[in-house]
Amino acid sequence: MVTFKATHIVRPAEPTPDEIMYLNACDQIKDISHTPTIYFYKPSEALGAGDAVLRLKDSLSKALVLFYPLAGRLNWAAAGGSRVELHCNGKGVPIFEAESESKVEDFGDFTPTPAIQALIPSVDYTTPIDEIPLVIVQLTRFSCGGVSIGLGISHVMADGPSALHFVDEWAKISRGAEPIVPPFLDRKVLETDKPLSSTFDPSVLRPPPTLIGQEDNLEQRKKPITVAFLNLTKLQIEKLRNKANLDVNKETNSRGYSRFEAVAAHIWRCTSKARGHVAEQQTSLHFVADFRNKLKPSLPRTFFGNALIRVEATDKSGSLLSNSIGTASKKIREAVEKVTDDTVRAYLDFLKGLPDVGRFRSLDNNGRPKGDFYGNPNLAIISWTALPLYGTDFGWGKEIHMGPGSMGFDGKTFIIPSHDGDGSFNIAIWLQEEHMGTFKKCFYDDI
Repeated sequence: MVTFKATHIVRPAEPTPDEIMYLNACDQIKDISHTPTIYFYKPSEALGAGDAVLRLKDSLSKALVLFYPLAGRLNWAAAGGSRVELHCNGKGVPIFEAESESKVEDFGDFTPTPAIQALIPSVDYTTPIDEIPLVIVQLTRFSCGGVSIGLGISHVMADGPSALHFVDEWAKISRGAEPIVPPFLDRKVLETDKPLSSTFDPSVLRPPPTLIGQEDNLEQRKKPITVAFLNLTKLQIEKLRNKANLDVNKETNSRGYSRFEAVAAHIWRCTSKARGHVAEQQTSLHFVADFRNKLKPSLPRTFFGNALIRVEATDKSGSLLSNSIGTASKKIREAVEKVTDDTVRAYLDFLKGLPDVGRFRSLDNNGRPKGDFYGNPNLAIISWTALPLYGTDFGWGKEIHMGPGSMGFDGKTFIIPSHDGDGSFNIAIWLQEEHMGTFKKCFYDDI
């Protein structure tokens, strides 16, 4: 049981620009709902000696001077087409102060369950959009003396690298560390007058496949789902890579498949097997690729916003399961290799020309899929393997866990590097309850 004690509205500590900030085409298709993450901290002398919420408020007000767009609000744009605009008006960020009778150890391996979600602020999205904060924070004190920080950031404002940059600088300000690295806020840097050398193939944005015989996926949406938090050891990951690379070794001048490519291929094959697809069932694996370093010139390292492009690998389930994990890995690599300066520029140009971008916002206000359905027979994988997730110290020590909130849907998957730095991965996956048992067995038996 979580009991709320107070709400604090934190505004920038100094005057910030009052302006309407440009949002690029990549921002416009992102979900307006907040991306939920959770940080857990064990009891410490520093936590016991100081006022944690006062420290968070003071440091956040200073961080919002640098990241002042996060203190603003969205509005529906006059241009229509479900587009939004950002008003940098300094209305601030709420910090909710809460208490729980639970102890940190009660959360076990931190599987992202509804108990975890209760530690992250919820938002009433029926509220007018210009009243909804872009960042929401919840500090929860546990009976053991530990705390959690539940965080939500509107995906319109930031992708993973940008959100983590904000949190890292906020934590550095809180503990008095240097140097502070400000964000690069000009989102127009993605715009160019350079003639496009290719056109975007919108097939990657088409609705994903549906189950054969169930072209209306309403029944699939209604089925109860559950979440699993599974660990792959470094040795198991290497075994999967070695199996995937058996095909590569037969080719010349081919680089081996990455850990992500091999593990994603393994998960894709296991979900198709667990779901019992017929051989002719078309299945898609969707993920996003960071294009910061794909552009020429590349984006500034501290670019703040969204720099992600949707990527899709497809196959028939029969082919996926009858061929090797290397074949599935190859399909994933081929999808990634299509992301170039030309294709990204064409993608952004295509999005700018759409009459309505709302269809591409894939989640409703509770984090569930709307419009296009990415569940059975499909998979959506979010990889955090290349992100600097850990070491967030607000002045009372580094977190003992950082992970996603519980807002999942059938087929949503996170690949998360272990907090211990031992080379293992944690896999958070949501599947229909009827398929989870078979998936878990396949996940370990087929390594």
